[in-house]
Amino acid sequence: MYEVLEDFAQTNGLRETSPGLKLFIGLSSILLCVSSPDPAAPLLVAATMSAAVLTLAKIPARFYARLLLVPVSFAMMSIAVVLFVTGSGPVLFEVPGLPLAVTADGANLALLLLARVFGGMCSLYFIALTTPMAEVFDILRRLRVPAVFIDLAMLTYRFIFILIEEAGQIYRSQVMRLGYGRFRESVQSSGMLAGALFLRTWESGEALVLAMDARCYDGKLGIPGETRPTSFIALVSTLLYLGTIFCVSLRTGGPVFV
Repeated sequence: MYEVLEDFAQTNGLRETSPGLKLFIGLSSILLCVSSPDPAAPLLVAATMSAAVLTLAKIPARFYARLLLVPVSFAMMSIAVVLFVTGSGPVLFEVPGLPLAVTADGANLALLLLARVFGGMCSLYFIALTTPMAEVFDILRRLRVPAVFIDLAMLTYRFIFILIEEAGQIYRSQVMRLGYGRFRESVQSSGMLAGALFLRTWESGEALVLAMDARCYDGKLGIPGETRPTSFIALVSTLLYLGTIFCVSLRTGGPVFV
């Protein structure tokens, strides 16, 4: 997954656009989504960000849909709880035989949460699929973020995907040996996977330290930086877009379910 994300970030249609501008658009859109009192603005952000990723950045639609499926699935489970827990207003639906009901306030809150999650994740994927992480770390360095935090973020980002790949290889090996055929075997295999992954992590960390020492590591990781100027048209378009989203979020819209 790390290689796939980085490949798209390096070869997408917005590769030559200023990374600072893309980061500003993505982060501002996320803030507008989570602060909007109405689902209209987050849904507009989701639609525009998805359109930019698919048409301007030219990311394959199937891959993009697979990325969105993971956070949306978790959001749906949370929203299912909100639907039945938030209880005030007119009853829209009752579960036969159970003391559970969906009220208008619960439905409105669930829709708002789903819109915020969807809009925020589309904005986050806009950053991840169009901006290489090396450029993000370079921007943090230009913003005078302490070097120790940047180094930790770089190592953490890299090792997350290394651990995912290692865990996948171990899991596939266990499945081929029928390690998850029964419940007891599944528990034992899961424990063995966790232990093997801990050892692999330890070994990978030691190998990384040795490699860094061999390359005369002086306590600061080098970050390749490349300055790309922001055009006046791109800056004006960005401000108009964010201003439109902000105006939509401020509009006095009533609840969807009454």
